[in-house]
This record gives sequence, structure tokens and C-alpha cells, in this order.
Amino acid sequence: MTLLTCEFDDGAVREWHATSKGLKRQVNHDYTPTLFVDGSTEALEALTNPLQSDPKVATVKFENWFTGLDDRERSRVLRIDCERVTEVRTVAREIRALHEPEYTYPGRFRLYNIDLAPQFRYCIETNTPPIPQRDLRVLDLSIPEPALRDEDLSALTGDGDPLGDTPREVLETLQTRLDERDPDILCCSTARIIPLCHDHAAEIGFDDFRLGRAQDYEQLADANTYESYGQVGHSPARYRVPGRATVDRSNSFLLDESGIPGLLDLVERSWRPLQETAWGSIGTILTAIQVRHALNQDVLIPWNKWEPEAFKDARTLHAADRGGTTLAPEVGRHRDVYEIDFASLYPTIIREYNVSPDTVRCDCHPDREDVPELGYNVCPDRGFLPDVLGPLLDDREEIKRDLETASGDERARLEAQSSAIKWVLVSCFGYQGYRNSKFGRIECHEAINAIARDHLLTAKECAEDRGWRVVHGIVDSLWLEPVDPDHAPVEAVIDAIADAVGIPLDREARYEWIAFCPKRDSREGALTRYFGKQAGGDYKVRGIEARQRSTPTFVEAVQRDLLDVVDETRDPEAVCARLRTAIGRLEARRVDPDDLVIRTRVSKRLAEYRQSTRTVAALQRCRLHDLERHPGQDVRYVVVDDNADGRERVRLAFEDVPDYDARFYTELLVRATESVTAPLGWDRIDIRRHLRGAANYELGAFG
Repeated sequence: MTLLTCEFDDGAVREWHATSKGLKRQVNHDYTPTLFVDGSTEALEALTNPLQSDPKVATVKFENWFTGLDDRERSRVLRIDCERVTEVRTVAREIRALHEPEYTYPGRFRLYNIDLAPQFRYCIETNTPPIPQRDLRVLDLSIPEPALRDEDLSALTGDGDPLGDTPREVLETLQTRLDERDPDILCCSTARIIPLCHDHAAEIGFDDFRLGRAQDYEQLADANTYESYGQVGHSPARYRVPGRATVDRSNSFLLDESGIPGLLDLVERSWRPLQETAWGSIGTILTAIQVRHALNQDVLIPWNKWEPEAFKDARTLHAADRGGTTLAPEVGRHRDVYEIDFASLYPTIIREYNVSPDTVRCDCHPDREDVPELGYNVCPDRGFLPDVLGPLLDDREEIKRDLETASGDERARLEAQSSAIKWVLVSCFGYQGYRNSKFGRIECHEAINAIARDHLLTAKECAEDRGWRVVHGIVDSLWLEPVDPDHAPVEAVIDAIADAVGIPLDREARYEWIAFCPKRDSREGALTRYFGKQAGGDYKVRGIEARQRSTPTFVEAVQRDLLDVVDETRDPEAVCARLRTAIGRLEARRVDPDDLVIRTRVSKRLAEYRQSTRTVAALQRCRLHDLERHPGQDVRYVVVDDNADGRERVRLAFEDVPDYDARFYTELLVRATESVTAPLGWDRIDIRRHLRGAANYELGAFG
């Protein structure tokens, strides 16, 4: 059987399977979720008596499992089967709070298999693959935020179509569409659509309405704010309906990046059912893949990490506490430049050098020195992490080969799968240094960095020996410019580097020209701000306004237009002439306010801000409209008077905009222009001086 979704109801599990013959429903009354406890024999035997009399516990028995990746022998642990999936954490907390204090120190017991998502737990414990056997049917439901605030159901659309003018019309049309199409997935602009529909159905007495394949719905989690890698995020409340997977567009990074086909690819790899995969982070998906692999090897999953960082002397600590190598770019415009990248550098290092928590600084080979700079030894026995990442690397390479000849729907599917795998591979390195990673270890993080630094410097030397110079380098990429008339072909350089380091490289791009920008406050090169014209005519931009999520559409369009001027003239005066045209459009009020919307992420609650920023003004307007904005959520606004006080400074994107502040948006244009002209030698002072010296705008600005 292949599970689409399931619900847990009073000890029973309702399974919904998307089979090749249609939809199949069945109920499992015998499922008992499991956790494990490790400790001394005396302590575990004493623990069995209170657990056997606990009504939340179905059975207690001893089993033999590996409790660590590098264990050579199994440990005798206590297996506890619970009556309900919701009681696993409760039992675990009670063991910590009630039973552990009877012993001499905290941490007497080590607990395993605790914090697994419910559907994921069910799949791996019952060996039920959550992989649909047919194409899934999707219904897209969307509602604008102001209508959601006002509980205005008439604004709800299905697949982009209005559903009615009154709540009853909307619900009746929606129910008809649900009955006729019988979708497997509800893809919602926000999961709050689910309670909104059911509340309206109850209010008008539409007793037969149901979004799911059975009656009612369930709230799985409340909304919450969190911090990850220094960024504040917000997770909205989560809901589910019987028999269908619910995907919340506002709470699914992976849906935005890879679509439903990419999500389904990750479902197959991780065994997290679709709904849990959709709301999971990249790290969560990687952890699920690791969990499944570990359990297949009879290794239990620790609840809390307890392995401390290994001792290092001061010299080693200094060498280890470094990131990837960066070579400052040469500010300016360069011609005929090649960008070459190591193919999936970090995961490839993990596989090729066998870097894994169970291999780095192993006890069985203390005399080896395998990691440059650090001298860490790496066990030659195949490690856990390379086995996890190997299939991902191989499959992505195969997908890349298939993409060379694919087209249409097949190409879209392959691109989605490639994107999904890419994001998991991207996370595998950083997750080794993450304090809550189930199978992370800081020494692995340090070893990967050290090897990567060595490889980049080796690549630089290989290129220079063959008549090229490095005009920029960052971690896994090099930008090469020929300096010797008799330089070797770039393909020969790539082959030489690959032979020297044992990792393949890709020719990412060839640029007719590329410009590296200086930092805002100096002439030093900025590592991640550049733009260039690739062979074939497309521009590639990084770090400048056209790639920043907060940039208004109008400013982005103007900056991309300025790139054409740079390509045609390489003249900052010509760039400023085109800027003048854009300013003329602004001042003539010929720019649609919708193209001036700024999107920014809220980092704290309104009361916690100490400065009267534009974000604060936008949050004040949200409060005026009874709109909730939590830290981690976006706010979108147009600046109407940057000199005004409080909320009059801006208007929210959905409000009527009486006028916009042309002076403010002119400053944004000047800043965007500086990014383009700085590699040509002009900063914003030069730009303003040039603008002041011009008395007339081009006539086209007003036409």
C-alpha cells in the first residue's frame, strides 16, 4: 500500500491510499507508537514497573539496538509502546521529570525516537511507503488577506475562479467542485481557509459541507515565531482535513522552490508524507532521510544530542574555526571571463573523503592525518553520511543528463526534482554544525571546510599555471580571466583541477563581460555583488537591487534597463541619462503604485521597535486594519510621504494610494544606479552631480 495521508483518532489510524485503481481507505486498530530508553540495567528494570501500570503505555519489553552510529555492539534498551501517537512525548517527559530524579544525576536515561512527526513515524514504524501510485489531483484555493481578515468568503477562488457572491453560493460551488474532481491535495494560499469555510458552513446550516473526504477538520498546531540562523521566521497554524493532503503556500519554502513534483520526490526519499514534507524545512527533510537510513541499520534516533565537542589544542582550534576561502574580487569590468564551479562541492567532499560523524577522529585509526591543516584522521570504513548523500548526488547528476534532451512537462518535472535535491544537498554541510542536528558533529563541519579551502587554493594554482588569473573566488566558485596569449583552453584547466583534487567541476558560465561591485563604504570588492552578460545574451546578477526581495518592481526594471546601457556604451554618463528618463516618469506620476511596492520581513513585534522606521509605519497601518503581523512575516507597502509621521508615511499594498513620494523613490533609483556605475568608477556623488548639471529631461519621459 502507498499512503497519501492518515489521521489518528482515539488509538486508531485512518489510512488513505492513492492507488493505481483509485482511492482506498482502511483503519488500523493495532498501531502502537514506540520510544526507547537506554540506561543501566538496574535503572531500566526499575523503570518497567511504573510504566507497566501507566494507562498511556501498551507494552514494555527489552530489545537490542545500536544507540550510536559508531557502535560496534548492540545495547540492551527498553522498548515502550504507547497507546496513542500523541502520548509519546508525554511519556518521555514523565520519564525525565518523575523517574530520572530518583537516580544520582540528570541524563541517567537516554531516550530515543521521541520527536518524530506523527505521519512520518507511522510510515517508518509500520513500513508503509507514503508514495502515491498515480498522479495526484490538486485543487488550488486562494483568498486575499483583507478578505480573510474580514471573513469575507465571497473573495475565495478555486483554481483562480470566483466561486460565488455569498457564503452559501461559495460553499455550494466549492462542494460541487470537490465532489466532481475529488482532489487529493488542497493547495491553499493560507491554511486558515479551512476553518473559515467550516465556520461559515456551520453558521448558515450547511451541514453536509466538508473540505475533506470525511466530515470535520483538525488543527494540528498553533502559529509560532522562531529564529533560525539569525533570521526570524513565522509558522502559521496548521490544519488537516480527512483524506486529503493540505499544502499551505504561506508555509512551504519547498513548494515555492520545487512545486508539487519536487515535494513528491522528497516524499519518496524521506518517507515523510506529502503534508508533513510541505511544511518541513530543508533541514527537517534531510533529517528524515537520515532517520530512515539509520533505522534501516538498527540505529536509534537520539532525542537530545549529548556528545560534546572533542578537545582541541589552541593551534588546532584556531585553524578549525574558519569558514570557506574567499578571494576578494577585482572591482571593475572584465571581459571574456569564465565562471567554474565545483559540482556540489560540500556533499561531494563528504562522499569522496568519507566525512561522517562516525568516521572523523575515529578511535580505530588514531595515527592517520587525512584532513589538511587540522590533521584529523578519517576512518576508511564507509561512513553514515556518505551513504545518505550518495544517492542524492547520483540521482541529481542523472537528472541533469536527462534535462539535456527533455522538454515540456517532462522537463518541468525533472527541473522540480533537481531543485528539491539541490536544496537538501545545500543544507547537508551547514547542518553538520547545527546544534540540534540529530547526526551533526562540529568536527565534520570543520573537516569539510578545511578540505574545501585546500581545493580552492589548488584550483587557483592550476589556473594560474595555465595562463589564467583569478579575478574572484568564493568557496566553491572561481572566475577566470585569460592573461597569457598562449593560455590553455578553459576545458583543459577544468580537467587539470579535477585531476588534482578528485572532484569534478562544471563550466557554470562564460561572460562577454562581468562587473564586480565595490562595498558601499569602500573601494574593496564586495564578495556577492556583481553582474555580467553571459555568452548568448542573458544577464546574471547577484547581490544588486534587481535580486533583492525588497526592491520594487519599477526599480528592478530600471536597473535591468541600465545594464543594457552598460553593455552598449560602458559609459556612466549614458547610464545617468537613462536614469534621468526614469526619474522623469516618477515625477510625472506615470508609474503605477503597484510597481512601487516594497516587501520587507518583520523582525519583531510592533511594540519592540525603538525607531520610527517605514516597517513600523506599515505595522501601524496593519493594526489600523486589524491585520496581524508576526515576526517573520512579510509586510508590503508603498511610501507616500517619507517625511510624514507615523502610519501616514506609507500605505499598505492593498490600500488606495493617493500619491507616492517621488523623492524617496528617486533615491532608490540613484542607489540602484550606483550599483551599476560603481564598477565603472562613478559613485552616487558623481551621479547626483551629473543629474544637477542637466536642466531638461528627455521628452520621452513625459510621453
